[in-house]
Amino acid sequence: MITQKAHTLVYIVLLALGVFSFGTTSVIAQENTILALGEDGVVSESVPVAADEATTTPIVIEEVTPWFKLEKLSGTVDQGDFVVGPGRAEIEVKPGQSVVFEMSVANRISDNRRFQLVVEDIEGTVDGSRAVNFMGAQRGPYTIKDYITFPEDSFLLNLGERARIPVTISIPADAEPGGYYGGVLVSTIKDDGVDEGAGSARSPIVARIGTLFFVTVPGNIVKTGKTQNISLVGDKFWYEKGPVNFSILYENTGSVHLNPYGELRIKNIFGEEVGFVELEPWFVLPKSLRSREIAWDRELLFGRYTATALINRGYDDEVDDVSVVFWVLPWKVVGGVFLFVFLVLFALRAFFKNFEFKRKG
Repeated sequence: MITQKAHTLVYIVLLALGVFSFGTTSVIAQENTILALGEDGVVSESVPVAADEATTTPIVIEEVTPWFKLEKLSGTVDQGDFVVGPGRAEIEVKPGQSVVFEMSVANRISDNRRFQLVVEDIEGTVDGSRAVNFMGAQRGPYTIKDYITFPEDSFLLNLGERARIPVTISIPADAEPGGYYGGVLVSTIKDDGVDEGAGSARSPIVARIGTLFFVTVPGNIVKTGKTQNISLVGDKFWYEKGPVNFSILYENTGSVHLNPYGELRIKNIFGEEVGFVELEPWFVLPKSLRSREIAWDRELLFGRYTATALINRGYDDEVDDVSVVFWVLPWKVVGGVFLFVFLVLFALRAFFKNFEFKRKG
């Protein structure tokens, strides 16, 4: 029979070693647990401390891989806006093929921003007043809605993050040759469901922005267009000073978009070139008109000028030549000149009149 003192000694030894074996019973001392031995030499009681201290349950954090590429922006990102790029994508896809194009959305507004994607068709204008018209829920004459998709229509970004969105353009095998036009528009709301489109001083009004998609299906397509004219904005023909604002009107009568480009040259009344402006390519959708405005400025302008635009139609290297005449007459200078001439003539008349009177006298 083991005495109480022996029990106490065994207990002390067990606490020191942490592991003991008695007969066929084995016990491992665990952290945050008090062990007590009974008189029969086995563990008679185990008293744990508080549950939240005695046990440790591992927390498993599951990382969800986004369906888009995620990047971190560098530099200052707290700009109160978001950026979508590129502004326009021109893609050729053969019938029966698919192409994946990557557009980017950068969050510079705040954390916890949810962005939404929507596809809308576009069309040109008949008066040239706008580059494109968005069709909303309606289908345009060159609809792209059936051919453009993305994995999901919304995603979450924190401040300073950029998403690279894979956009798939799939053209069916029986698609007609020609152009298909639309845009992937991006808008944002807070992830808590509160629409901050109207924003506060911290979050200004944010309009929908996006990427325009110009998809061409090769085949029997028609490329025809022409520069209609060059005019002065507001139908002015007389300016007091620069800048002088011109408008070039181009008409696309074909089945695909065109990218005209060219140059603007200004000559004075003596035929000397006094100005030159290079015109970068701009797009014109099929069956539509579009005007391109150009501003030209120079100091010390006076007299009659001729502006000539040489516009490459954007195909077959055909060039249109259109011109307009305008005058620059600063009224202060002109008024001063007339006043000076008037005073000189008045003085001469008075002088000769007085001289004639004296001579007769």
